[in-house]
Amino acid sequence: MRTNATLLTAGIIAILLILALGAGCTSSAPGGNGTPAAGATTAPAAGANILRIATTTSLENTGLLAELERVYENETGMDLQFIAQGTGQSIDSGRRGDVDLVLVHAPALEQQFVDDGFGIDPRCIAYNYFIIVGPESDPAGIANMTPVEAFRTIYLAGTNNTPGVAFVSRGDNSGTHNQEKVLWEQAGYNYTTEILDSGAWYVEAGKGMGDTLILANEQQAYTLSDEGTFLSFADRLTLVPVIAEGAELLNRYSAIAVNPTQHPGVNAQGAADFINWLTTNETKAMIGEFGAAEFGKPLFTPLYPPECTEPPFNCTCTGNVTG
Repeated sequence: MRTNATLLTAGIIAILLILALGAGCTSSAPGGNGTPAAGATTAPAAGANILRIATTTSLENTGLLAELERVYENETGMDLQFIAQGTGQSIDSGRRGDVDLVLVHAPALEQQFVDDGFGIDPRCIAYNYFIIVGPESDPAGIANMTPVEAFRTIYLAGTNNTPGVAFVSRGDNSGTHNQEKVLWEQAGYNYTTEILDSGAWYVEAGKGMGDTLILANEQQAYTLSDEGTFLSFADRLTLVPVIAEGAELLNRYSAIAVNPTQHPGVNAQGAADFINWLTTNETKAMIGEFGAAEFGKPLFTPLYPPECTEPPFNCTCTGNVTG
């Protein structure tokens, strides 16, 4: 009897061990508890009802993203998950396959993203303008200059320690920061060797557009901003637009899907559907009206053919994509 009881007990223990090992195999490794390991890409499975979009802080700061999200989710049931960061960071997210789509505003970086095979089906959506804002007293005296003349004058005043002259840069490889670097180059300066570390007058914020405007306001400095974000923050600022005209200040926004050939886990169909929705006349009309009631003027101007295909835009703003 004692031998039978011993065998029975041993059998029960063996069964329990087998069940415990089986349960352990269902845990995710190496994170455990069903959570991915740190740094792992969590791409949705094909057909998942989630669309991950890397986009710019300027679109978030204006409130347009929230409106697009509200309308699209109500119409489709798709869960839009926005990651607002600089355009350079957004495109890097697309290169890694961390998102399904990018909504950005740096044409040169966008073209490289497509040329390198990571982005497909680019569609330009809308535009507004960058503006140079600064103290109402305009200590560098740039009013009525062209944007390039203004940057040259700010540099000379800043490096000569002119009282009250400072410039706050996004400093984050965003679309705005890239446009700033273009303006320094057009003004005749090498950004890396002549602008960076050129003195206390030049400050890198390393932040989004809204935070950069707040910092520039605190320091009563000049900065480059997209018009939409400036208008949405204007009630918190004493800075004013000093220069708001010039072809060099054009600010074009585009949607680009991440290439599923490079990253098979992305929601390619979801990205295509969202791009197609953005390029409908109904959505463009909504974008073209956004902000008008609150700010007295729309924050964005939608792009339509054939205007979008011609200079200075040179992009595609219509035509369905299939995913």
